[in-house]
Amino acid sequence: MNKKICHITTVHSPFDIRVFHKECRTLAKTGYDVMLVARHERNETIEGIKIIALPPAKNKITRMAGLAFTAFRIALRQDAALYHIHDPELVPYGIVLKWLGKKVVYDAHEDWPRNILTKDNIPTYFRHYISWLFERMENFAVKRFDAVIAATPFIRERFSRMGCAAENVNNYPLRGELRLPAFHTTHTKKRAVCYLCLISEIRGIHQMLLATDQAGVALLLAGPFYSHGLCERLKMKPEWRKVEYLGQIDREEVARVLSESMAGIVLFHPVTNHINAQPNKLFEYMSAGIPVIASNFPLWKEIVEGNQCGICVDPMKPQEIAEAILKLVDYPDEAARMGENGRRAVEEKYNWEKEKQKLIDSYERLLREN
Repeated sequence: MNKKICHITTVHSPFDIRVFHKECRTLAKTGYDVMLVARHERNETIEGIKIIALPPAKNKITRMAGLAFTAFRIALRQDAALYHIHDPELVPYGIVLKWLGKKVVYDAHEDWPRNILTKDNIPTYFRHYISWLFERMENFAVKRFDAVIAATPFIRERFSRMGCAAENVNNYPLRGELRLPAFHTTHTKKRAVCYLCLISEIRGIHQMLLATDQAGVALLLAGPFYSHGLCERLKMKPEWRKVEYLGQIDREEVARVLSESMAGIVLFHPVTNHINAQPNKLFEYMSAGIPVIASNFPLWKEIVEGNQCGICVDPMKPQEIAEAILKLVDYPDEAARMGENGRRAVEEKYNWEKEKQKLIDSYERLLREN
């Protein structure tokens, strides 16, 4: 059996948690010859994964047009048995790969047609048309691809209804990854909560600032801003005085910040693409043993309240968020109990070790087929 496979991304970093640390490492350890075409400074092999460097993109337009074509040409030269694409702009090239007789897997990290509807950088009057157009192209493509790897059950169900060979491989954390020796006990932590992800309005940054200011606690904030303009506007707000902005931090620093925090916050706004999502940060907070304050979407409530590992709130109501923060900050023993419940839930069911076999099984099935 030819076990040469090629992952392609023009959007994600070469060391993206899902792409590199979960999927590529899993497949390399299983015995596959794994290549990853991604933006990087140089070609190199790390943990048995051959990273084939793409040049940096000057802007989003050049990435979606020129860089996607470059990635396609480089990947095609690898003559892999199977190509695994991770980004919407690569979907047309996945179709070309199929026309050339290659096996193609599409990794649907997001429900992209609904995601497009929330993009502030696309004029409102264009969003519905672009979303409609992309959904038609995506639907056409996935019916021809050999498999779809869906990051959530909702995405899997959408593609399964079209008759696709879709498998749900949840983006759960690596077991024990963030379970490092504690820097603080619950009683010696900072009077602070954290948010460590993309910083944007639709992910609740304004509500976080208002809530932490009302609660009188610090907000440990890390991650990229959606735009430079948003960054500047936020720093002008009086509530910014409660923020400790840490920039973009590595996994070791993430573990340290989680250890300092009384709780982790995930307050996505109630749009379709969020309601049915399973944000990785939710499970990472749980994995680190800190309680979660999360949006009160039905799926999220099932996870958070079902495992008694946090509090769900209306993400649009800062006062309700502030009250939830104080319930955890002012009652550290209860916060510790919820945190331990979350950690146990990750150890037992919400972890990559439970998910990776589905990825391996899909690959074995595809590569056995003629």
